Amino acid sequence: MTGAAAARERLRERLLEATLDHVPFDGWTRAALKAGARDAGIAPAMADNLFPGGGGEMIEFFNRLADRRMVEALDPASMRVRDRIATAIRLRLEQNAAHREAIRQGLAVLAMPQNAALAARCLYRTVDAIWYAAGDRSTDYNFYTKRGLLAAVYGSTVLYWLNDNSEGFADSWAFLDRRIADVMRIPQTVGRIGRVAERLPNPLRLFRRPTFR
Repeated sequence: MTGAAAARERLRERLLEATLDHVPFDGWTRAALKAGARDAGIAPAMADNLFPGGGGEMIEFFNRLADRRMVEALDPASMRVRDRIATAIRLRLEQNAAHREAIRQGLAVLAMPQNAALAARCLYRTVDAIWYAAGDRSTDYNFYTKRGLLAAVYGSTVLYWLNDNSEGFADSWAFLDRRIADVMRIPQTVGRIGRVAERLPNPLRLFRRPTFR
C-alpha cells in the first residue's frame, strides 16, 4: 500500500469510528456519515469521497476492520485449534461490544435481498480470517467444509450475542463453546467418510473408453 493509500485508509478508519456512534440513531446512512464527519473534523464532501458506496461500503469496511483487529489481537501459539477459533470469535465480539446496535442494524441491511452478495462476502472474509489465524492451511475440500461450518457457528453466535444480557456475555461464550464442539466433530466424521469412499471402486472407470495407439 502506498503512502497516499495508507493515509486514506487511516482517514476512512477515523471517519468510520466517529460514524459508528450515530448509526444506532440514523442507521447506516449518509446522515450518520455526515454526523461522523462533523465529529471527526472532516469536510462533508471529503466524507462522501471516502465512502462513495454509502452504507454498504461502510458496513464492508467495518467488517474488514473488525477482522483485522481480531487477527492482530489473537495469539494462538499455545492453543488448540478449537480454542483458537473460539478465542478469535470472542475477541471479535468483545472488541465491538460498544457497537452492538450498529451491528444489529448492519445485519438488517445485509439481510436485504439486494445485499446478498455483500453479506456473503463479509461472512466469508471473516470465517476465512478466523481459520487462517487458527493455522488452517488446507487446500482440499476441507477448506470449504471448515468455512461453511464455521459460518453457521459464527452467524448463530452473533445473533445470540446481540440479545445476551448476561454479565460479561457469559451465556454467549457458553453457547459458542457448544457450537465449536459441534464443528470440531463434524469434519472428523466427514474425513472418515471420505477415506472410506476413496477405497471404494469408482464406477466411472467402467465407462472409460479404451485408448488405442
